[in-house]
Amino acid sequence: MASVIISTCIAVFMGVFFMVLRMKAATKPVSPKKIILPPFFMSTGALMFVFPYFRITGQEILEAAIAGILFSFLLIKTTKFEIKDQDIYLINSKAFVYILFGLLAIRIVAKFILSSSIDVGPLGGMFWMLAFCMIVPWRISMYFNYKKLAKKLSTVH
Repeated sequence: MASVIISTCIAVFMGVFFMVLRMKAATKPVSPKKIILPPFFMSTGALMFVFPYFRITGQEILEAAIAGILFSFLLIKTTKFEIKDQDIYLINSKAFVYILFGLLAIRIVAKFILSSSIDVGPLGGMFWMLAFCMIVPWRISMYFNYKKLAKKLSTVH
């Protein structure tokens, strides 16, 4: 149980850190690199599956992936861009912050519930899979929306 509490504290810290980072990002222009790189950086976490302790079953992969994809729709719906001073910026959305906190709360509750029936290693693997399957569709959507605005911006000038 201690490892569940410690990992939950780390998850909360990371969640708050990324929310602050996201808010600061809205003050600077967006670029394709800034959109695409986070999933690549996060993908290094898949190396955890090299160790048997973290491996998950096909059913667990499917469950985590479906949950992640469903959660990504909330992020996609609340992520908007705007053109300002010939650059493209993310629009800060109050709903986005509430959704991120809501998703974090759901993850924490689910972690405590699932930790009684799933070991910490596979549970960590499932939550990594969920997060990865949430960020990839969201970032792909962001990229295509960015490209639409960039094309619109280039045709105006």
